[in-house]
Amino acid sequence: MGNSASRGRSKPGQGHASKVAPPSPAGMQSQQMAFKWSIDGFCSLLDKGEGWTYSRVFEIMGLNWYLKLNPRDKRGGEDEEHVSLQLELARSSVKLDTIVVASFKLLIYDQSYGKHSEHQVSHSFQTASTSAGASYVIPLETLKKQSSGFLVNNSCVFGVEFIKVATSKANVTSETLFVQKTSIFNESKVYTWNIEDFFSLKNPGDSPEFEVGGYKWYISMYPSRDGNHLSLYLNMKNDLSKDPSILVQLTLSIKDQETGNHLEGTGRCQFSNNAPGWGWSRFISLEDFKNSANGYLVKTKCCVEAEVEFIGSSTVEHGLNRSAAKRVKCV
Repeated sequence: MGNSASRGRSKPGQGHASKVAPPSPAGMQSQQMAFKWSIDGFCSLLDKGEGWTYSRVFEIMGLNWYLKLNPRDKRGGEDEEHVSLQLELARSSVKLDTIVVASFKLLIYDQSYGKHSEHQVSHSFQTASTSAGASYVIPLETLKKQSSGFLVNNSCVFGVEFIKVATSKANVTSETLFVQKTSIFNESKVYTWNIEDFFSLKNPGDSPEFEVGGYKWYISMYPSRDGNHLSLYLNMKNDLSKDPSILVQLTLSIKDQETGNHLEGTGRCQFSNNAPGWGWSRFISLEDFKNSANGYLVKTKCCVEAEVEFIGSSTVEHGLNRSAAKRVKCV
């Protein structure tokens, strides 16, 4: 939902003479900027219970819209019912490469005194967000009071008044991920890093380089920022071109040299120039790592293993969104 500012109930002007706009010149028509929705038999609608009721689709500023009303909306865990009113951009006007920015007022009309309940909203309508409005505008009991003027002769009037509508093209980044079938050419490979003297490691400590899937890799292990854990990462050595990335399934483990109860972490991550390393900043606490009963550190020796499987690669396009934001292909 968009940003909104409740304006309460509008008041008639005081102390000034009203001004009437001159009629439109012959052959010209003023742009429609409002829609009113009268519901006769409103109490019968209330008998239907909670749920959304939709208006007809109407056109304003060359776009199709409709209102949706829930007269028995409830906040989580509360018994009191409220009236919720929302504006929806119809599917026929939703385009992948277009954003519709609209400012508008949602109204419940006071048919007796002209003191309407209004709620002003600004929202960017697009494929991922086609609806905006006001949940819990007023309590249902307030609307039903005779003194409110909202419900007169079993009739209520709702509406929307548009203040500004503007459209713009959506600049997006689109990714296509190519997922490969498992074969002998991309099956997982295991690299074992035997560390003879853990305490002589530099910070960070890096393993020798190894190759998987035509790319060069190395493992990094170092104390975490809080000084209480070990961080463990797999890093790619290659320099990729600007946009593509490669998808890798990785398993990093610290071996239990006594009982074989190894500690491991698994992830499926995309490596690229701006993300050349993936892993865990708090893989294990230093206290657990150094505890001889766990078998991770035997005297000064430890063993770290990386299992790496090349799954696929991706390409990226920048600019106007002409297709879905993200596509996946199996090859």
